[in-house]
Amino acid sequence: MDELTRLAAIEDIKQLKHRYFRCVDMKDWDLIDTVFHDDFVGDFRGSATDPVTGFNAAPDATSEVIYGREATVESFRAAGATFTSVHHGHNPEITITSPTSAHGIWALFDTLRFPEGNMAEFQAYGHYHETYEKVDGAWKIKSSRLTRLRVDTFMR
Repeated sequence: MDELTRLAAIEDIKQLKHRYFRCVDMKDWDLIDTVFHDDFVGDFRGSATDPVTGFNAAPDATSEVIYGREATVESFRAAGATFTSVHHGHNPEITITSPTSAHGIWALFDTLRFPEGNMAEFQAYGHYHETYEKVDGAWKIKSSRLTRLRVDTFMR
């Protein structure tokens, strides 16, 4: 793969991930459906859990590994109804492994605000560890695992 093609692929993947963040925050479930591979695997376990109380603010999307694009979109739809979010992805490290595959790590800072329950808001820091696959000329997120370095919770 020549350098220009590699750099174009990296930029396409960056745009894909930025679209993901915007879709989650805007709750655009129709558009988010286009970012995931049909065989997507999402591991967001623990990513919405208060480390002090153990309260999971988004259990539909964070209690178990999610398999498949449709199941993922449905879990996001169910969980997303319970909070307002702002996601900031930074410093992507993207490696193109073939003309149709890549992997990457993104630093993440996000804030989620909840209308009810025992947690009002949390701010969290961590990393997305992902794989990507190019399907019919478009990059898709094939797998995603979210790890947390720190979760700051604000109680009511």
